[in-house]
Amino acid sequence: MPITIRRATIDDMLCMQNANLHNLPENYLFKYYMYHILSWPEASFVATTTDDVGVDQLEELASGAANASSQCKCDPCYVRPGEKLVGYVLAKMNDDPAAAQSSDALNGHITSLSVMRTYRRMGLAEKLMRQALFALSEVYKANFVSLHVRNSNRAALHLYRDTLEFEVLNVEKSYYLDGEDAYAMKKILDTQQLLPANFQRGSIQDDLESDLLEPNTESSLQEGIQKITV
Repeated sequence: MPITIRRATIDDMLCMQNANLHNLPENYLFKYYMYHILSWPEASFVATTTDDVGVDQLEELASGAANASSQCKCDPCYVRPGEKLVGYVLAKMNDDPAAAQSSDALNGHITSLSVMRTYRRMGLAEKLMRQALFALSEVYKANFVSLHVRNSNRAALHLYRDTLEFEVLNVEKSYYLDGEDAYAMKKILDTQQLLPANFQRGSIQDDLESDLLEPNTESSLQEGIQKITV
């Protein structure tokens, strides 16, 4: 079943809140999601999967037919008929007035990251984070991004510190409402390093001018012919 990562929209907010309530102890009011998406529409992303539907239904979904909502499963996991939200990242720029006076005024913050339990261990959290980091750097010109993670959340700590290379700044005592400590983390953003082609480890970059197939077209064709069995 294919999974798509795209920018979050107003239509996704109910499903984002549903994923948050299912997976995380830190919950937010509905208007807080709206505040993020309206203020920084390029910063937050969702992961969705498509049900096994027929061609007619896919065309209807793509065209945004008026009666599509009537066919919805009435499930808060579904953004629209056939499209299920399985993860999200909620990100923003730092809007603290006190930070506006510092040299690092342009900086972002990861508010929340969540992936539904049955879709974990598929790399979705990393992909969502990388998209958000790239958007904060490229679109909003953030110099760095910060976040907090629970002291007991070893999986999230591994993602942020070891995979995404966040730096642990300090431990903030009793940061969460239940009294648990939090790691305060920070990552310096470099737009070039955050390009999707780099973290996907693409070995070939298209200059959009040369023919990538031209040097070995004939030899590759001959090799392919030789491998054909009748």
